[in-house]
This record gives sequence, C-alpha cells and structure tokens, in this order.
Amino acid sequence: MSERLGVFGGTFDPPHVGHLIAAADVRHELGLDRILMVVANEPWQKLGSRDLTPASDRLAMVRAAVAGVDGLEASAIEIERGGTSYTADTLADLAAARPGVQLYLILGADAAAGFTTWERYEDVVAQARLVVVDRPGAPVTLAEGVPWQRIAAPRLEISSTDLRRRVGADAPIDFLVPAGVVTYITEHGLYRVGR
Repeated sequence: MSERLGVFGGTFDPPHVGHLIAAADVRHELGLDRILMVVANEPWQKLGSRDLTPASDRLAMVRAAVAGVDGLEASAIEIERGGTSYTADTLADLAAARPGVQLYLILGADAAAGFTTWERYEDVVAQARLVVVDRPGAPVTLAEGVPWQRIAAPRLEISSTDLRRRVGADAPIDFLVPAGVVTYITEHGLYRVGR
C-alpha cells in the first residue's frame, strides 16, 4: 500500500499553533500517514519584501514545534536543494524518492487564493492533490479546472507577522506558539529590534 504523504510548506517565520492545528486536522480528516512541514529556503513570494530569518533557524523552530507530535515532521528538503523554493520542484523530488507515494499539498486560504500565480502551478496540480484549509464562514475558491478538497479548521487569528511584532515589543507569545519555539526564539534572540 502506497504512502499517503501530506506536504505543508511555508516560511514558518515563526511556526505557530495555527500551523499545527491545520496540519493535525488534515492528517486526521484524510487519514494521511505523515505530514512534512517543509521549510522554504528562499520563498519566491517573499523575497525582497522583508528580511527573513535564516532558514536554519526557521527549520530549528519547526523541529521544536513538531517534537513529540505524532505524524508531523520537519523537512529540510528545500533548504538542502538550495536556491529559490518552488513547490513543483519539491513535489517532483518527493515523488522521485518515494515511488508510488500519494502526495497531498496543504494550502492555507491565502496561498490557495493566489495559487494560479505560482511558478509551474500546472505541474503542482499534476503531482499532488490540493487540500485547502479553510476557516468556517470564509469560503475559498480556486480557478476553474483546478481540482481541490476543502478541510475546515477552527478560526484562529494568529499570524507570523504579528508574532514577530509581539516579540519585538517584548509582548508574550506563550500559547500562540509551542513552548519549544518560545524557548528557541528567546535563546537565539530572534525578532528583536536590531537583530
């Protein structure tokens, strides 16, 4: 029986409980064997828009976030490949390394709304089933002809942008991110003004 593998990519700067809840809900709803939390090396949509935390730190935070969470794993596949991160490349690499794998690409509502602007999005559709994590009361639509499946998740008003701002203002982020991520951010001085 082939592996049913979820792929949840992102900048994860930092990862937060909303990411974990979405991944856990998708894994449960679709009966996936595992979900890879794929840390972007150089996310093409964010390059030049702001300073990014080094990929090694973002990967370490994702590892801390998923530690002890059954079925969720941090993945460095895009970091190891280097350069700009494109989902089509990641899916091709995963399929080549795991013949017969069934891939499920997990997207948040914002990513899904702009999906047809992605580099080689047609290749992505050909390689994986799209799974959109949607908040109740805020339905998402994708371009006609793009097959996808909707999974409802609780509405949580948490964003990585706000978390970075909170840390910079010395406001607590406890319970918004896993404890291991709070520890990593504190010990490495991430998101502090002047860093």
